[in-house]
Amino acid sequence: MFRATLALSAALVSPSQTHTASPATGNLADYSLEDLMNMKVTSVAAKEQRISKAAAAVYVLTAEDIRRSGAANIPDLLRLVPGVNVEQIDANAWAISMRGFADRYDNKILVLIDGRSVYSPVFSGMMWDAVDVPLEEIERVEVIRGPGGTVWGANAVNGVINIITKSAGATQGVLVSARAGSELRPDGYIRYGGRAGSAGLFRVFGRGFQIAPSQSAVGREANDGWYLSHGGFRSDWDLSNRDGLTVQGDFQRTAGDQTLSLVFANALPAHATLNDRVGMSTANLLARWKHTLANGSEMSWQVYDDYLHRGEQGIDYSDNVVDFAFEHHLAFGSRHDLVWGAEARNASTRFVPGYAVAIEPVRKTDRLVSTFVQDEVKLTKQIWLTAGSKFEHNDYTGFEWEPSAQLLWSPDDDHAAWFSVARAIRQPSRSDAGVRYPMTVIPDSPIVLVQAVGNPNLQPECLYDVEAGYRALLNRRFSFDVAAFGSFYRDLVGLVPQTPYFTVNPVPPHIVSPLVEANAARARSAGIELFVKYDVTAHWRIIPGYSELHLDIEPKPGYPTTVIASLPLNNPSHQFQFRSLLKVRHNLEWDNTFFWVSRLNAGTAPAYARLDSRVGRRFNESVEISVTGQNLLQPSHAEFPDSIGVLHTRIRRAVFATATWSF
Repeated sequence: MFRATLALSAALVSPSQTHTASPATGNLADYSLEDLMNMKVTSVAAKEQRISKAAAAVYVLTAEDIRRSGAANIPDLLRLVPGVNVEQIDANAWAISMRGFADRYDNKILVLIDGRSVYSPVFSGMMWDAVDVPLEEIERVEVIRGPGGTVWGANAVNGVINIITKSAGATQGVLVSARAGSELRPDGYIRYGGRAGSAGLFRVFGRGFQIAPSQSAVGREANDGWYLSHGGFRSDWDLSNRDGLTVQGDFQRTAGDQTLSLVFANALPAHATLNDRVGMSTANLLARWKHTLANGSEMSWQVYDDYLHRGEQGIDYSDNVVDFAFEHHLAFGSRHDLVWGAEARNASTRFVPGYAVAIEPVRKTDRLVSTFVQDEVKLTKQIWLTAGSKFEHNDYTGFEWEPSAQLLWSPDDDHAAWFSVARAIRQPSRSDAGVRYPMTVIPDSPIVLVQAVGNPNLQPECLYDVEAGYRALLNRRFSFDVAAFGSFYRDLVGLVPQTPYFTVNPVPPHIVSPLVEANAARARSAGIELFVKYDVTAHWRIIPGYSELHLDIEPKPGYPTTVIASLPLNNPSHQFQFRSLLKVRHNLEWDNTFFWVSRLNAGTAPAYARLDSRVGRRFNESVEISVTGQNLLQPSHAEFPDSIGVLHTRIRRAVFATATWSF
């Protein structure tokens, strides 16, 4: 495998007639460290602001970062962000978290695609196999580590990931991309962008891929292959010099396999390990209208409809989310820059029980209404104070508020120190309120069934967060960014034993030992996240990064210590990465990323080191070929334990080639 990689790399290095890429292609030399510090982000304060003036722990992956990452999917791309913990469970499932509480359905980070939340209204968490954005479509990924509830609302507790796609105007013409290799066989993408009359631009795309099964924990081929087909469009319209309209949509179908170990709730005391099929269809449609008023203030209206249907473990699950949002950004006086808005969301869900899991009732509609206001006040020429709050009403806990305040001191454009305090919540979900999940069965006489049970009277999980940071561009070649935080969690949801009882429904007669969800725990965490960007030469940039997390969890007074075992504790205390971006010559790139992740706190997976390497060559402005090797240091490794009945696998070494052609 290594010989094949080296042979193809040598072929890419061989002489050929080439042309230097234009600045539009985003070469490393076209993005100085000063340019990156002045890049505009929108996720911190719901308005455009330079990274250097953002009072938050923020990291941006640009389109150039994405192109040179060698990643083939969103989870592998997020490994590049210091402070983001990406742990692969099997070929189609991940646990992605920030600042603790890693789980397959992580419920403390909020993920957005062009302003559309992809957070599950049933599980109150993320299903990463439902999130596919072709990497060629992405303009940038903004990652906010820490609470973002004031702007984004409930569930933006430990972080926000905002995936922003390119405008239709930036994707004109035809682009064809294909990947194939040892684990990826194959992955194809095609896009066409054109004009729609005199005022509109559009693009349409299609993508399909197949992922090979990984390796089971005992060394055999696992049952976790994955297939996907995805199509979509985007159109952007200049209605006037003050009005712009975006309309976009996607349709996606996936099919995959997984190996389960579960108790059959309707056939006690049956417990089996079996291969299971996962099928899913998603569709969404979004429209956004932006209007600039005569006084220069900006307003936007956004509406989207997002549908998902999923089948696994005998479950038939669907949801449909309709969301309407309004925002107004205005400046008044010489010191105030204010953003306010309102949102209404309607989530209709249907959950037909499967072999094991049931959620009651079968059908339910949840509603959420909210408003927020945030004002940035210029106290002096060098100091800014930003304060505001989100006010929400949900069907589970009623009225909630999520305030925050940030203080920024920036003596010049190259240095900034900031301090922030915030409160954020994770609101209960349908599964929290009504789940019934058989965890284990004891085939005694009578049978004993240990079962997790939801609680409709839960309170929200609350975070009280304090953090500070400093970022600086010391010279044209060296910049650094550091953030430290202390977080205090209250009313964390865990499982509490209740009095067992005897029942004859369903047959056979058995004893149920219930573990009921309750706000039974609290936690405190502290950590540091830092990264450096250093241009060794005009053609070589290195980006080392490090994050450290210390998380202590304890039961609330009056609750048993056993509640801790039901909380997600599979986080590493230390993560280190070292990224090297080297332009060997004007048309040849060699990029490497080394990762080291310490053992998980719960002791369920050992530490591992990973090396990804990419060699890419541009033959002209339209054609590029690259070879990527992933997990090159060892044949395979495990990253996460079994999760919610799904048996984990070992992630294998992989090599694949990518060819891109645009015209």
